[in-house]
Amino acid sequence: MSCRDIAITPKHILNAQVAIRAPCCKQWFDCAECHAESQDHRLKKTVEMHFLCKKCKKAFRKDMSNYEESDEYCPHCDNHYVIEAKTPQAVLGVEGDDPRINARMLKDERVKQDPSRSLFALDTTDRIG
Repeated sequence: MSCRDIAITPKHILNAQVAIRAPCCKQWFDCAECHAESQDHRLKKTVEMHFLCKKCKKAFRKDMSNYEESDEYCPHCDNHYVIEAKTPQAVLGVEGDDPRINARMLKDERVKQDPSRSLFALDTTDRIG
């Protein structure tokens, strides 16, 4: 599997900086959860891990038995790949048009509102039966 076969949009970790090569099946995955979902075997543990930087698309190895803080960077492009993971979160929002295209649902706080244009300012006493 080449680096082009790795998922472009990560499923479990949204800001994955490297792909990890599984030592058991020699395939590249963004995280251990991706391996568990797509394979029928457990992930084999190893001391030497193979990484593929998503910034420079170059592979490198790290010995995890003597891992140091300086090992948190890609040796080719200096990309910091050990960062806090961003995972997908469920979001509840208002359905509507994309505000970049149609911003009618958004209230512009910079514009002073005319109080006579309020729904509650209408005189509806003649309509009450």
